[in-house]
Amino acid sequence: MPKDGMRNLFFHSKAPSFAVTTSPLSTPRRSFCGSRIGMIIETADSIIMKWNSDSSTYASVTSLFHKDKREAAEFLNCVNSLQKVMHLLESEDPRLERAQTLMQTAMKRLEKEFYQILSMNRAHLDPESVSTRSSRTSTISSSDNQDDDEEEIQIVGDSIAQLENVSATVMDDLKSITECMISCGYTKECTEVAKVIRKSIIDGGIYKLGVERVSSSKVNKMSWEVLELKIRNWLEAMKIAMRTLFAGERIICDALFAVSDSTRESCFTAVCREAATLLFNFPELVAKSKRSSPERMFLSLDMYTLITKHWPEIEEIFSFESCSTVRSQALASLTRLSESVHHMLAEFESTIQKHSSKTLPPGGELHPLTIYAMDYLVLLGDYSNVVADIISDWPPQSKPYPPESYFDSPHSQDSPTTPLFLRFARLILVVLCTLDRKAEQYKDVSVSYLFLANNIQHVASKVRTSNLVSILGDDWVTKHEAKVRKFAGKYECLAWVPLVGILTEKSTTVITAEEVKDMLKRFNPSFEEVYRKQSSCVIPDLKLRDEVVVSISRKLTSQYRELYQKHRSVSKFVKYAPEDIENYLSYLFSGTMFGGDFPSSSSASSSHRRHGRT
Repeated sequence: MPKDGMRNLFFHSKAPSFAVTTSPLSTPRRSFCGSRIGMIIETADSIIMKWNSDSSTYASVTSLFHKDKREAAEFLNCVNSLQKVMHLLESEDPRLERAQTLMQTAMKRLEKEFYQILSMNRAHLDPESVSTRSSRTSTISSSDNQDDDEEEIQIVGDSIAQLENVSATVMDDLKSITECMISCGYTKECTEVAKVIRKSIIDGGIYKLGVERVSSSKVNKMSWEVLELKIRNWLEAMKIAMRTLFAGERIICDALFAVSDSTRESCFTAVCREAATLLFNFPELVAKSKRSSPERMFLSLDMYTLITKHWPEIEEIFSFESCSTVRSQALASLTRLSESVHHMLAEFESTIQKHSSKTLPPGGELHPLTIYAMDYLVLLGDYSNVVADIISDWPPQSKPYPPESYFDSPHSQDSPTTPLFLRFARLILVVLCTLDRKAEQYKDVSVSYLFLANNIQHVASKVRTSNLVSILGDDWVTKHEAKVRKFAGKYECLAWVPLVGILTEKSTTVITAEEVKDMLKRFNPSFEEVYRKQSSCVIPDLKLRDEVVVSISRKLTSQYRELYQKHRSVSKFVKYAPEDIENYLSYLFSGTMFGGDFPSSSSASSSHRRHGRT
């Protein structure tokens, strides 16, 4: 029978590689008669030797899978049939040696084909394209932007479809090779090729992402600028590596070696473990370094957040037991970062407590410490979920909350007592206690109260307008705003109420002209002195400024107007009309004085005439 006839007999595109029927009682030895075994070996010889690179120039320069898919399928069917026949031959059968030689030749050819396909199709088997292909396709298909150019969308869609088709074809070819080689007992030869080529792709991808092997000592020697740049680069590299590089490679390995769980595990581990361990080791090196000032904590939180966010993917992608070192390294980095954050928070608290600058802001204005601390805490509040996760494992502090001796501390039994609340409430209370000590340095007690009102107002405002309010609660803010009003009231009592006292010191309703003259003579210079002194005070918060001005004006101007209107007979002793007082007060706490210098007696008389008084 001609060889083509034998080929048609044993290899058919829609049938098994050899057509043999057996009954339940028959044995493989009976199913395959000697003549058929010989025909299979002869057919295998014809097909396999055609693609023997050692004996054929054509085979050495031509790709079996690239040239003719039908012939490639025939080659694989031939090998599978040969492998089955080899199990039926006795060890003394001279045909066994020939079959083994053919099998070795076939495996050598398949190994070469496997290498060529992997090497020539790096772009089609790039982990990024494999892992994101479906998402890109869905993005194109679901685009509803009417302004997009339909032709351009069609071109992009066609390009993606073409890439998918090529990649799918390549994967099918590779999978058919791996299945054949593994079933024939040549797993090692197959996986070694995959490990070398795929590992070079993963290692190259990690290198392109800027992740490199560094020692702990080298990290410690880096300037903060360099280290910060590397951390930010790592944050981007981590996102890409998890989303595309490792996820894509897991997809490829699972597909290529689906017939053997142990093979796909060993291949994926060999390809990705080193690069993944290198990636996850960097945060631990940073956390162990001496660059742990409070200002640098947020990059540590960013790294912690990113690892935590991708933890489900880490466990899924590196689920193999042989990848446990990768998971352990990621967990070690989380632990180290947590410890580092704990240390930096403690250092932040200590820095606030030990703040030793004796320079006070003029006029009771905001202290730079308040601005710095609240900006820091507001940013920290944006990481509330991460911080809550970190501090949940910390041992409780010996004093979980400071003594309630500071201005009637708002902490109560009804307040939330979560570790997160206690931590933030404590940090803010440390800030306020430090400010309280600084307030004592003002020589003017009234200004010290204004200082406290300003700074607590800033604290409360920052909490209410940030994520801190979800941590501390509205009740906490309301109680601190009440303290602001309390200190503002004490400021008024010390700075302005004595002026009101001059106007109200006579409790009787009948006041003589001489008494009025005396009151005005004392009021005018006292008002000017108080105004000059208090005009240097500043209230940055516009709402608080208006409230304080209105309160002072209500107390002072109303009494002055009443006296002014009842005693017109002594108007020549009146230096200021009630409207003048109001105008002066309206400029308070803005950093400017109304009208510059105070009016002289002559100008005061002119002012009275303008108001229709003589």
